[in-house]
Amino acid sequence: MTSLMAPAPLAGSDIYERILTAPGGLVVLEHTDSESLIEQFRGIARHSGQSIYVWQPEAGMGNLREAHTRIPGSQRLGNALRYIQQSIHFGVYLIERFPLPMSAMDSTLLRQLARAPAGHVRRVVLMDAAPTLIASFDDVAVRISGVAQAAQRPRLRDGRWLL
Repeated sequence: MTSLMAPAPLAGSDIYERILTAPGGLVVLEHTDSESLIEQFRGIARHSGQSIYVWQPEAGMGNLREAHTRIPGSQRLGNALRYIQQSIHFGVYLIERFPLPMSAMDSTLLRQLARAPAGHVRRVVLMDAAPTLIASFDDVAVRISGVAQAAQRPRLRDGRWLL
């Protein structure tokens, strides 16, 4: 009996590790439920002490470890990106519901953040971004899927097991 099930979403900690090990500073996260993922990241930030921030258009940028801590003046995306660029500390910055159209300055700042120095772990993660926006950063962004690959069952062919 075979079952056709959709691949399960990865746990927040697995996605977080994949973000940290990404080869670039700009990550496009393909995930279906951003709200629950942000809550999982909040738990990671609280338990591990890691600096994880989320930017939302209506609220600006806030620290997930401390629920009510907001970065002053970060409601505009350009200001938030400049804050990220000037930070000298480790951080994962989730940008949720990316606003369109994007200004040329915001695009330039994102490209600069994508090419951040290798020794400095700072990741900007685009969540729920429009396909046209993602396509404009294909040359500098790393794509990460938040869904586990479907496990292939081995099959016997010509006396050998194949995956």
